[in-house]
Amino acid sequence: TGPLKDMNFSVQEGEGLRILHQFIFEPPAVGVRISGEKPGIINIESKMGILYINGSLDWETQPVHKLQVESLDKDGNKVKGPYAVTIYVEDINDNPPEFDQIKYTGVVRQNSRPGKPFMYVHATDRDDPATPHAQLSYSILHHFPNPYSEMLFQIDSATGAISPSRTGSYYLDPQKQDTFTLVVSVKDMAGMTANAFASSADVIITVKESLWKAPPTIYIQENSTQVHPVNISKVQSNEPDVIYDIFEKEKLPRLPFSISQNGDIYVTEPLDREEKDTYTFFVITKDNKGELVDKPLQVHVIVKDINDNPPVCQQDLTVIEVQENEIGGSNIGTLFATDMDEEGTLNSRLQFKIQSQDPKVPSDSLFYIQQDTGNLHLSGLSLNKIYSPKYSLKVLVTDPAFQTICDVEVHVIDINDQIPIFEKSDYHSVTVAESIPVGTVILEIQATDGDEPATGSSLITYQVKEGDPNNTFIIETDSETNRGFVKINKALDFETTPVYNLVINATNPEPLVPGVQYNSSSLTLFKVFVTNVDEPPIFLKPVYKTEVREDIPVNTLVMTVEAYDPEGDSVRYSLEGDVKKWLRIDSATGQVYTASRLDREQEEIYSIEVAVSELNNAAQKSKAPLILHLRDVNDNLPYLATDYPAFFCYPLSGGEKTLIQAVDADEQWFLSKFTFSLADDMNTRNNWEISEVNATHAYLSPKHANFEEKVYNVPIVLSDNGNPPLENKVNLKVSICTCSSEKSCF
Repeated sequence: TGPLKDMNFSVQEGEGLRILHQFIFEPPAVGVRISGEKPGIINIESKMGILYINGSLDWETQPVHKLQVESLDKDGNKVKGPYAVTIYVEDINDNPPEFDQIKYTGVVRQNSRPGKPFMYVHATDRDDPATPHAQLSYSILHHFPNPYSEMLFQIDSATGAISPSRTGSYYLDPQKQDTFTLVVSVKDMAGMTANAFASSADVIITVKESLWKAPPTIYIQENSTQVHPVNISKVQSNEPDVIYDIFEKEKLPRLPFSISQNGDIYVTEPLDREEKDTYTFFVITKDNKGELVDKPLQVHVIVKDINDNPPVCQQDLTVIEVQENEIGGSNIGTLFATDMDEEGTLNSRLQFKIQSQDPKVPSDSLFYIQQDTGNLHLSGLSLNKIYSPKYSLKVLVTDPAFQTICDVEVHVIDINDQIPIFEKSDYHSVTVAESIPVGTVILEIQATDGDEPATGSSLITYQVKEGDPNNTFIIETDSETNRGFVKINKALDFETTPVYNLVINATNPEPLVPGVQYNSSSLTLFKVFVTNVDEPPIFLKPVYKTEVREDIPVNTLVMTVEAYDPEGDSVRYSLEGDVKKWLRIDSATGQVYTASRLDREQEEIYSIEVAVSELNNAAQKSKAPLILHLRDVNDNLPYLATDYPAFFCYPLSGGEKTLIQAVDADEQWFLSKFTFSLADDMNTRNNWEISEVNATHAYLSPKHANFEEKVYNVPIVLSDNGNPPLENKVNLKVSICTCSSEKSCF
């Protein structure tokens, strides 16, 4: 009740009979009168001043009713007023959403970009658009057929845009299935409540072959005389109005290809196969924002050969040596030539022919050459230096279009009928320390050979024939003087071999002629005495490595290192670089023990050095790496990652949830699966619930909306999958607070 004045009322639609207000009036007024938008439902009892609704208002018909009320005297004359009375009709969710079509049809191309819409569905709801009653959410209810575990299509819940999913972008193929039927659902209340109204419609989708295809391999003949650029292929995107571009797979000084904005691919200049015989590049499409539209297409170009290169002699002059007793028909060498044209084609096929021989004694056809291989043979006669020590040949080398002359010299060399003879049969001895560096020359030796100088018959090779089973020594030859240099090839060891009695022989690379053999003149003797040097101890292994659990007790034996002194002295062991003081070593036995508790989470691979020295000479010391690999044990409690605060916007509307994550300092074996649960107290379980998302994440949700605006402590129990599992009770602070439009809490 109250006096006459301007008033506003809110009435929920569909409520039926309802008294809104009683107006109090004073004499001379005896009643009230109402006028305005009162569609036979809004009335007033004049004498008592009672304003009431005699029926149901409908928001969809009229959301606002504007009236005037005034008081009257007994003659019906106005006493006060008129005053404005406004009745606002509150909407209820009494209208289902409706699609604007019973059936939709759309076309999608194979290999279309995932998430790129190719069609839309649209629905409307007659309820108040300012309320959740008309907030619509789209989803795919059914997918026929659905051959994969994931749907081939997806729909934007807010806009109704239908696009291929990632699976669909990969698998859609009109050769396998060219038509799909989707049953698309739309719900009001943003689809968030079970009481939401829903409608559905069929969407018929036709899959068409992708226009975006890589062209087949492109073949371009080299050195083309056409006017460039020349169109060589074309590509076409599934999407209109894209920007075509090329980027190269290889980093070339220049890429001789371009693409137009309608997808035509051009070669921009003549190509040279001998410079580069293949090109690979990619064609891409972008939208006007520079984002990729289609998957890049690889384009492969092969440059076809033409015969544009002559044969080339591998050497300006090919020299071949032949012993004067070589039998007729022997293969005495090969003339090598190349052709830059494509290998394995007629363009690079070479043929050989002797054009001339000088001198022509004792015959003008002492040699012949195999036409297709360039192998040079003696025709029938053996050569003799009496006639000529050298022959010059001109060989014609041809391919189908070009020819080249190659020069060949055949040198007739002396036969190997003389053996090397040492200037001394015994070089006596030399004394060296066992520490002498590898590569040191300890002796020079000399032998001579009576065959023709600077030939394989007179070149001398020295070898240790006896007394050096381990190749401790090596002998190098000066090819100009045939002088030999005996060098240290491997480290000497007095304790192993104090004396070497060497027998050295001298031989030729060329075989001796039949009837001639090497004898004692090609042998010499040499003795090497090795003196002892005090050496540091030597470890039996180059690296000491072991693996232990991080929880082994202190004073556990983890390994034993061993070393010896070459001179037989006693040794003692020590550790260096043990900054964490985790280990100790028995100086006499080399046994390594744990000195304190190990911790894999501090250092998983613990690397230090173990040192060994002579007992009476600490300066003689050696070191070796000692590596301890710590195996993890489940010794760390799981805890919540707190990268961001947990909060819910006040007031709660239902369905809220926040994502929480568990982490653990232990290895993946133990933290790969966490169990989330609420503490076992009635208050927590009545107000909150927790649901696992995956091995490391869970959702925390309020069970109801009746929360105050404050910070709550939610006790959560985390458990890992160790054996036995470790459990940790943590308190998660959750804020329920007023949120700004950016969904941040304040």
